[in-house]
Amino acid sequence: MIGWGDVYKVVVSMFPLYVALMLGYSSVKWWHLFTHDQCNGINRFISLFILPLFGFGFTSHINPFAMNFRLLAADGLSKLATIAILALWGRFSSQGSYRWCITIFSLCTLPNLLVVGVPVMQAMYGEWAVNLVVQLCMLQYLIWYPLVLLFLEFRKRSVIDLATPPPTENNCVVDEERDIEMSVVNTSEVRDDDTEKKSRGSFTMVLIKMAMNPNVYANALGLAWALLASRFKFTMPKIMEGSVQIMSKGGIGMAMFNIGIFIAMQTKMIACGKGSAVLGMVSRFVVGPAIMALCSLAMGLHGPTLRVAIIQAAFPQAIASFVFAIEYKLHAKVISTAVVFGTLISLPLLIGYYTALDYAA
Repeated sequence: MIGWGDVYKVVVSMFPLYVALMLGYSSVKWWHLFTHDQCNGINRFISLFILPLFGFGFTSHINPFAMNFRLLAADGLSKLATIAILALWGRFSSQGSYRWCITIFSLCTLPNLLVVGVPVMQAMYGEWAVNLVVQLCMLQYLIWYPLVLLFLEFRKRSVIDLATPPPTENNCVVDEERDIEMSVVNTSEVRDDDTEKKSRGSFTMVLIKMAMNPNVYANALGLAWALLASRFKFTMPKIMEGSVQIMSKGGIGMAMFNIGIFIAMQTKMIACGKGSAVLGMVSRFVVGPAIMALCSLAMGLHGPTLRVAIIQAAFPQAIASFVFAIEYKLHAKVISTAVVFGTLISLPLLIGYYTALDYAA
């Protein structure tokens, strides 16, 4: 059972997030220390340096041979189920769109597993639950963050393709009746061929961008190191570990600082509007845990492991998702609201989940 001492420990772990956020907010709102371009530069620095090094440092210390693969399979199934539901919504609903599918997927599937998850699970279930959350976090950095980046890159490329004007054709007319007919056929064939080449070219460009994205290969390198280190029983040299940590340790604080900057630049505290804010809260704290519960039951999870699987899905929004949203200019207001206000209200909601699941057991 959670006591007041445990609640205090969770608050202690979460309070520094809001110190960093308020410093970022104050630096723009009242102190006017940063311009808009400088703020974009800060976010790009976090996206391309801080998060990759943080991911590498985290995944490189995992033991990939000591995993709860049934839990990881349930987590993967929940993500795939979410994608399937959103694909159907986007295909058959008049309100569905690829942009909102990406954002809702992030809201439903990317919880804050480290900053909030570790102290909450330590208080609720102990060290074994923390170990499960760390495993899920490794999967998040290795698969789900790159998958979201892949979705964002496809969207970015499609926007570029739509903005590119189609090539013009110069057709000489010799015989009126014959050439008009041939011109229609040739133009259709050329356009079809151009469309096919553009699709293939866009797909190739997205793959190249993903291969060059440090958030992708840093985590892959971290996993490769973890596999070798666990297999051959060696540790990372201190000089290498120190080089990674000196940059990665400030990652979470820098990201929260950047959210504070972003909020300060908006005209309203809830910049996305009440409707989008409610959508974000429902997606994060209701839809995500519900899908995870069904998929966990389908994979045969039960007992404390099942309860851990459901509760971790109700953690507040991952901070990294905001960094990606602002980097790719997609619903950053919605994600920032989910991070800030979701983290504020998460503790009583998580205690509610814990109590209800404990009572149901």
